[in-house]
Amino acid sequence: MTSPSDPRDLQAQLETLTTEAFRPELADIDRLPTLDIARLMNGEDASVPAAVSRQLPVIAAAIDAIAERMARGGRLIYAGAGTAGRLGVLDASECPPTFNTDPAQVVGLIAGGPGAVVTSVEGAEDSAELARADLDKLAVTTVDTVVGVSASGRTPYAVGAVEHARARGALTVGLSCNADSALAAAADHGIEVVVGPELLTGSTRLKAGTAQKLVLNMLSTITMIRLGKTYGNLMVDVRASNEKLRARSRRIVALATGADDEEVERALAATDGEVKNAILTILADVDGPTAARLLAESGGHLRAALSGGPAPRG
Repeated sequence: MTSPSDPRDLQAQLETLTTEAFRPELADIDRLPTLDIARLMNGEDASVPAAVSRQLPVIAAAIDAIAERMARGGRLIYAGAGTAGRLGVLDASECPPTFNTDPAQVVGLIAGGPGAVVTSVEGAEDSAELARADLDKLAVTTVDTVVGVSASGRTPYAVGAVEHARARGALTVGLSCNADSALAAAADHGIEVVVGPELLTGSTRLKAGTAQKLVLNMLSTITMIRLGKTYGNLMVDVRASNEKLRARSRRIVALATGADDEEVERALAATDGEVKNAILTILADVDGPTAARLLAESGGHLRAALSGGPAPRG
């Protein structure tokens, strides 16, 4: 009989996972011309969106639940190891410049700490205790959401994070690429994007990683849309922290209002460069302070501020 830590036990577990399956038809891939290998990879990647589409109802339900909590001041916290952890860190790090969120509002935790983003920290993924410690440092509450990310759906760090967060009353989401995973079972919302065996056996940075990136894009982006961080498909909460983003800010105001360059510049100057406020000054014909007040009263939702109604719910 093997113990839970016995290598034979882990090997037996891995052999049951779709993401770890061996594909004998690709056993001679290293003998193929480079273009043929590229075509094979491209064909594999093309199957990922369809796998994601089969989980859209589950993804949408998770997003609505996340947005409801974030509207009450909650945080979105990703937790994963290796590639999955890096993807969570990436998604979290892109929210402040894209949606003008506070860096503490969307957080990426990776097993082994920030250094594991660039250098593998051996053994960290096997520690549920480490996940609990990382979440305790954040003082997770009932309005927070913790998303465990793991291609296999069995990584102790990701499963431990979800179990600990759920015990604390937080909303939990489990994102994996295998059916009937421990991660999905542990979470309030289990998202299982089954992409099948990889081109390179067990290399889940490929299709599984792509699938996770697509789902994380949805979780953060659509949540931010629900929170009023966009106006139509315009990023009206973009933070103009460099010249490219300043140019983008001017373009967004122009696209939203139809105003000429001079009017756009005046509006941005009157609102300290805040795109959403600048749009409101033009479309509602109000001054900067009034725009700020209207947005505050509407919970930051530009459409509601324009209509004079309350912020949308859900």
